[in-house]
Amino acid sequence: MSDQTNATSKPGRAVAYGIFAFVALMIVIGLFGGQHGGLVYHPMEQFLVEPLFGGEHVAWYTPTNVTLWMAIALLVIFGLLVVGTRGRAVVPSRMQSVAELAYGFVYRMVEDVSGKDGLKFFPYIMTIFMFIVTSNMLGLLPLSFTTTSHLAVTVLLALCVFISVTVIGFVRHGVSFLKLFWITSAPLLLRPILAMIEVISYFVRPVSHSIRLMGNMMAGHAVMKVFAAFVPLILLSTGIGLVVSPLSVVAISAIYALELLVAFIQAYVFTILTCVYLRDALHPFH
Repeated sequence: MSDQTNATSKPGRAVAYGIFAFVALMIVIGLFGGQHGGLVYHPMEQFLVEPLFGGEHVAWYTPTNVTLWMAIALLVIFGLLVVGTRGRAVVPSRMQSVAELAYGFVYRMVEDVSGKDGLKFFPYIMTIFMFIVTSNMLGLLPLSFTTTSHLAVTVLLALCVFISVTVIGFVRHGVSFLKLFWITSAPLLLRPILAMIEVISYFVRPVSHSIRLMGNMMAGHAVMKVFAAFVPLILLSTGIGLVVSPLSVVAISAIYALELLVAFIQAYVFTILTCVYLRDALHPFH
């Protein structure tokens, strides 16, 4: 019983240690990271794209912090899905268990939402899910960079989904794919109006698909940085500092725990919407 208790308490201790390290780091940055030694915070500075090897000009070929953390995300995914499952043990290791859970989770999602026909596109959707959820989780590490908080990254992901499902729809159904916009179950007089609405909503998909992910990831990180600005006030030894600083630590801990949930939920939402769009491409008839 004691061994089971210790095993189940290890993840909780790891999360607690992670939150403590994050708060401690925020205090250090607040003390020494401000301009001219002051407690100056700029919550949006964490989203700046900077070259890795100096300089200020960023060209399309310049290695930046964005490309670095995207590469790290790919290495993490490779380590989890390839290295972690190479043994294919009957009694799986922790890495193999996580990989199998992710595989089964996305597989069931594709099958339930897109149908049996959608399973042939499972590798594509699995890749999208793993990249987003890994990038979101890596962005919660201290001094890391959240690639999914940048509109350029999320727009590219959304456009890939939009273009791919559109091509799939026309390849499978030809011109009949346009029946997606013609709602035969509606009264005849309303069908042209509804068709216009359907066309507009179809082309708005990549906009909402990308902004939703970017906005949620950016907002959470910015709020944490704002609360972190109040933590070092306790060193001023004022009444306000003694009250505000502990509350800020509690707020940061709560928001950090919430961001762990948001990181997964946003990857899930992006992926399940991809499955919905794929279903429309495979079965466009109302």
